[in-house]
Amino acid sequence: MYYPNDIEEICYEQDHIDKVWEEMKIKILTYFEKYIESDGGNAVDDSDIQKLAVKFGSTVKPKKKVKDPKKTLERLLKEAISHFDNERQPYQEILDLESLEEYKHDVNSFKNTILKNQIPIIRKTLQNKQAKELDKFRAAFNSAQPGHLFEVTNNIIILANKWRSEWYNGQEFERINTCDDLDYHELDEEGYTVYGVIGGGIKSHFIYKLFPEMFPNRSREAVWALYYLSDRKRFGCKEDSQFLMINADEGTTQQNYFYPYGLFSFYLLRIFNFLKEQYAKHGIGLTTEYRFVAVDTFLTFVSRSHQDEIDVLKQNSKNYHYDY
Repeated sequence: MYYPNDIEEICYEQDHIDKVWEEMKIKILTYFEKYIESDGGNAVDDSDIQKLAVKFGSTVKPKKKVKDPKKTLERLLKEAISHFDNERQPYQEILDLESLEEYKHDVNSFKNTILKNQIPIIRKTLQNKQAKELDKFRAAFNSAQPGHLFEVTNNIIILANKWRSEWYNGQEFERINTCDDLDYHELDEEGYTVYGVIGGGIKSHFIYKLFPEMFPNRSREAVWALYYLSDRKRFGCKEDSQFLMINADEGTTQQNYFYPYGLFSFYLLRIFNFLKEQYAKHGIGLTTEYRFVAVDTFLTFVSRSHQDEIDVLKQNSKNYHYDY
């Protein structure tokens, strides 16, 4: 591993992973019920209605709404896929092996036109002038060597396509039961990173948009969600949760933006398999074509369920380094 802030070695041990997973299974069930009840976070759930009633002095228990879980889940899944597809085309056209073969002849244009203006996740980050904490990303992008940006992007896409064509099988993929068997660790190595510009978040977003059946999106919200799904516990780690980065001296707390993609992906594969069982209980089959889209929208819900607390934890963390 080449990340400067690696997690503790215990986190890679399968016994440790299994203990974390046993806790996650319990929490997933709780959040899944809330996901349905709150319409994916779009409506106030019954527990919140009850709290409001008590707050305003009502002694009458609010009448529980009768919902159709299957229809709710089907609609939320359809909306998630539609949202995912909305900006997928630029990634498919630009991050295509034949297109990249052409771009290598003009790496300056690749950086200053293609990445800067045509790749949504980078374009939006660069253009977000209201978030001052993104100034470091803009500075890193501007100073990055065009050839290095192209080389790393090309490496990521070549490796993703290689794995997709050489060994991926939809049914066998879901049977992977150890982190070593998934073996996505190579994506965490130096040749696949431009520090401050193309880190775990952006590289995963690239390949997630290409192959959502195979590669999960290691977003900030997803890492925060793993913290809550693991019930904030250490599981034998000397430091705090492996999913957080805490600087006691500076009083800063953030999601672990160096969290290794290989380990992250294994947890998300297990989450998919577990969610697949829960959806099946409502008569819904999760399509493998959009496997990690279903997981991503669920983890976003988990994270946003704790947004107030996250905002408090992050309030002193204005100048931390983003690993995109």
